[in-house]
Amino acid sequence: MKGGMADRLKMGVFIIMLLSVAASDEHDLFLEFCGKWRHDNSNLSLNISVSKGCSGITVSANESSLSVKGSVTAKCKRMEVIPLMKYPEEDLDFCLYWEPLLDQLTLEVEKESFILCPPSSPAENCCTDLSLMGIELDSRYGIADARVRTDNVTHKTRSSYSFQGEITNCKKLCDQANQTYVKGSQNTQHPCAQKFVKEIKKAISDEKVSLKDTPTVSIPSTMKTKMKVENKVSVTFFKNNSLFQVGYEEVQLLNDVVEITVENEVIANLTEPISIDFHHNLLPWNYKRKCVSWDTLKDPLKVNWLVDGCMTKRKGAKHTVCECDHLTYFSVLVQMELKPVRHLLALSAISSVGCATSFISCVAVIIFFCRNRRRSKEQSITIHMGLAVSLAVLSLFFFFTGVLGNVEVESMCSWVGAMLHYALLSSLTWMGIEVFNTFWMVYMVFRPSPRPFVWLLIGFGLPAVPVAILSRVGNIYGVVEIVPADDISTPYRMCWMNMSDQKTILAASFTTMTMLVILVFSGVIMLFLVYREIRTRDEWKQSRVAFLSIWGLSCLFGTTWGLIFLNFSPLADFYNFLFCFLNSFQGFFLMVRFCMLDWIRRQASKSVLGSTSSGSVKQHMLQTTEKS
Repeated sequence: MKGGMADRLKMGVFIIMLLSVAASDEHDLFLEFCGKWRHDNSNLSLNISVSKGCSGITVSANESSLSVKGSVTAKCKRMEVIPLMKYPEEDLDFCLYWEPLLDQLTLEVEKESFILCPPSSPAENCCTDLSLMGIELDSRYGIADARVRTDNVTHKTRSSYSFQGEITNCKKLCDQANQTYVKGSQNTQHPCAQKFVKEIKKAISDEKVSLKDTPTVSIPSTMKTKMKVENKVSVTFFKNNSLFQVGYEEVQLLNDVVEITVENEVIANLTEPISIDFHHNLLPWNYKRKCVSWDTLKDPLKVNWLVDGCMTKRKGAKHTVCECDHLTYFSVLVQMELKPVRHLLALSAISSVGCATSFISCVAVIIFFCRNRRRSKEQSITIHMGLAVSLAVLSLFFFFTGVLGNVEVESMCSWVGAMLHYALLSSLTWMGIEVFNTFWMVYMVFRPSPRPFVWLLIGFGLPAVPVAILSRVGNIYGVVEIVPADDISTPYRMCWMNMSDQKTILAASFTTMTMLVILVFSGVIMLFLVYREIRTRDEWKQSRVAFLSIWGLSCLFGTTWGLIFLNFSPLADFYNFLFCFLNSFQGFFLMVRFCMLDWIRRQASKSVLGSTSSGSVKQHMLQTTEKS
């Protein structure tokens, strides 16, 4: 008896609190009623009976159905029984949301939302201040652990809860909502929807609709031919309505949602599309954007955004244009382009070992050429040493970039990213010089090649120009996160170019990618020309010489970097491993090539004395090339 008396006392105090809030100047802008639905695991269903008015709403439950009945809406009317499938046998969590400023009623059952009344623009009067007025007695089946917003009502199981509303001027509610929204309160998630109504007559030009801080809608003049009678076109702009969201963290909508309708008509298959111009906050360039629409006729109970009938035009990081051939709700779906990398740990291990080995190998190559430079007058030694130095610097910076990327100093990573970019451009430039030098030796035999200081100026000076310009622009170099496919919560951090906006993508394309494309194609062409030139010689018949020639020239000409363009399914993993292995160990392969060719040359010198002391350069192209 004492427990029942205490429950009734708490209930009375709770109802008095709700009534006092409703009687105050501040109106309750929305209703959130939640609880647990206890049922008997039979065929479950939702029983919906919603009509226009403001007499109130009742939420009840029994062993097989959860019912929402009453009149609270301004425009919506729905009577329907919705079967529920694929739910667990235990109690079901549910919440009923009423948004008077949107005339929207939503029921959420086990995180699945059912749009009982779709959002619309505010009417003249709104049904708000829904107060708890009645609770049925205890029941075996019904609603348990009921709460209104964050206030608990009772933990006992009741068969039904009744709420009574009051008619309030919608403009007054809108003013209150906008004030609350400006203050940053969490009581509401949106200001009022803004509606524009235009009567379409025999227009000879497109109609443009735009309100303050809203997208711009262009209605084509040809839409008149799709209308049966002269009706009014309604354009409603919604802001920050979380109930439009799709429910996935990696995919989100813009804040703006636009509804375009014609009274009592369905407009589709327009010959000239509707254009909706969205201006939004800065979106990283690698985030996919898709113009989407919600077809309420196909799926009226759930928000289902589809790309059908819409075309997306990206006009910049803050501007997206949608062109659609029908009328309904429209927005822009933003997909965060994480691009998780498979086998990232293994690839990182191969890169680290390869870069460390290449650095040591390049240092050995530099020492080898420094010793031979005194007794050899070959100008190609300068080119080989330049390539070895640039590869050594590239391997060193890439080896430490993962460590420095986790240092909490942004300026440090910006500096390392710029140096890594410079080393990469310098390496590609020296490979291009190798291509040009080989071309000169094969086809310009009787003309002296440019002096060594020219190659040094080009190989080390030219790459510094774009890096200096990009560093001056700012926000190009920094920390980059690479997401592993097996654990997206722990990304791999490194210092590189921050691929987050358009200017960085353009910088990477016009520097690294452009040079890489030119290098790979010119390297392949030159490799073919060299092969055609020396394949008939006696030295070429030695298989090891042929193999080392092709393999070494492939490394010198940068053709192994061409594997980056083959990164697509179904062999993407294979190409990733092959690309990582060949290019991280590139310095080691060059050392092996030069050492083996030096050993072969020494063996040949012992067997045929003076074989390389006479004859033209073109006649001994293979020996000259391998020697250099």
